[in-house]
Amino acid sequence: MTSTTTTPTPFNRLLLTGAAGGLGKVLRETLRPYATVIRLSDIASMEPATGPHEEVMPCDLSDKAAVHSLCEGVDAIAHFGGVSVERPFEEILEANIRGVFHIYEAARKHGIKRVIFASSNHVIGFHKQTETIDANAPRRPDSYYGLSKSYGEDMASFYFDRYGIETVSIRIGSSFPEPLNRRMMATWLSYRDLTDLIGRSLFTPNVGHTVVYGASANRDVWWDNHMAAHLGFTPKDTSEVFRDKVEAQPPYAPNDPALIYQGGAFCEAGPFDD
Repeated sequence: MTSTTTTPTPFNRLLLTGAAGGLGKVLRETLRPYATVIRLSDIASMEPATGPHEEVMPCDLSDKAAVHSLCEGVDAIAHFGGVSVERPFEEILEANIRGVFHIYEAARKHGIKRVIFASSNHVIGFHKQTETIDANAPRRPDSYYGLSKSYGEDMASFYFDRYGIETVSIRIGSSFPEPLNRRMMATWLSYRDLTDLIGRSLFTPNVGHTVVYGASANRDVWWDNHMAAHLGFTPKDTSEVFRDKVEAQPPYAPNDPALIYQGGAFCEAGPFDD
């Protein structure tokens, strides 16, 4: 698959969780070629369906019965729902840990065999920026959020080994219209590259449980994707076009985690009860 215009036969119904979030709003539009109908879900309010190609079904991921109903009639899942920043553990627990369990249990019960899991670079956030790591590198979560994504990857592995549900876990770097700071010059993932990576993750056969790092073709590279080469993902965009703008910002202090660790500021967020 070389572009969204050469997609194999689309799924009949693709579930996108987290559809009201920053990435969800983008993917609501860009994932259209991948399915006849996209079922959009979030706990937050969403715009109503814009036509027969969309279904809007609000859902609290911590509600097992609601997630079961949400997955009825679905052929594949792009799971982008949950808390997307560092928060107290109790908040992470409901959306990101109970929620991902409910998604996989519903997939099992409804015979859904392909899941795209929005994992995160924060699974490996305490690796130094001087390292280049692949999918076999030890996980070093930098936060409760990172811990929840590490748990989600284990859930994906278990449900493949036990039930044959295939998952591509995308360790997303920083997906925004443009990199916001110096660290993101290495972690930036354009919306176009993210959409292409999701498409390849949906349609590539025999992925088992594949872990892939989500970053564009940036100058500075921390992540080696050779273990996901079967996806055929070759990013087309680069953060270099934003370098002058970003480097006009003040430099980081020598002890700033954003200069030292791959996870950046997440490495020092919290604790929340002090």
